[in-house]
Amino acid sequence: MSIQGKANLLMVIVTMFWGLSYTFMVMGLETLAVYNVVALRCIIAFVVAGIIFYKRMIKVDVKTFKYAAIQGLLLFIVFALSLFGLESTSASNAGFILSLTVVLVPIFSSFIEKKLPSRAVSFAIVCTMIGITVLTANGSFSFQKGDILVAIAALCYSIYLLLNSSFTRNVESISYGIYQLGFAGLYALVLTFLLETPTLPNSSSSWIAIIGLGVICSAFCFVGQTVAQQYTSVTHTGLIFSLEPIFAAMFAMMFIGEGLTLKLIIGGSFILIGNLFAQLEHLHVLRFLRKHQHEKAIHE
Repeated sequence: MSIQGKANLLMVIVTMFWGLSYTFMVMGLETLAVYNVVALRCIIAFVVAGIIFYKRMIKVDVKTFKYAAIQGLLLFIVFALSLFGLESTSASNAGFILSLTVVLVPIFSSFIEKKLPSRAVSFAIVCTMIGITVLTANGSFSFQKGDILVAIAALCYSIYLLLNSSFTRNVESISYGIYQLGFAGLYALVLTFLLETPTLPNSSSSWIAIIGLGVICSAFCFVGQTVAQQYTSVTHTGLIFSLEPIFAAMFAMMFIGEGLTLKLIIGGSFILIGNLFAQLEHLHVLRFLRKHQHEKAIHE
């Protein structure tokens, strides 16, 4: 298997655990407040990953520290908004809405390159918006507060992914990924003391949720994602992330009893079609450009 193939496989595993994180977040919110959950999640992840990679952690430079502080703030916002959203929407809904990142990334890329989105991306936007409307609107066509908060989290996460692809080219990836979690935990801890009452989990399900979020869905996933993104493209990353809402819905049904509704099937299908269409179109363009450059090099 090629290096990019291994990186893509790692991203699939990361995406599966990202899907599981929605279930863990719902479980954690049963006894803990939002910022408290984020603080425990990120601090546990930082300590666990930091112990494993302590040799790299002590060699960090100022640039890595600065980039990690920026990305840590975005991570904190994404985690907090997702948790606030989950207080009034389902884990399945949250998974599909957060997958908006798959469409938002190519849209932002088009603006950065000062080009209008292609027809394929425009089609994907329409599909995604139809899917979200079906998924989240009730009979009066008003949206749940939780759905809106998760959509804003998707916007922030798209910015995070774009910055991550740029930052990882200039820093040592492992320490950079771990310090992100440390900064996110620090921001959450400050707000926990200011706005909440800091507590530890007081039930077995809460402990399972926090440890799962900290060790599996943060320490492993963020380090794994940071490493994998060095060897694969933003387009491949976005395509693989299309699997996240499927994993989220599957784990929510398995562990917290969420049902498979008609709205979830129809709305989720539109979102997935839009996501896949956007990413496959970008993948086709990249292959065409590479082929064209190769042919040009041969003729020269």
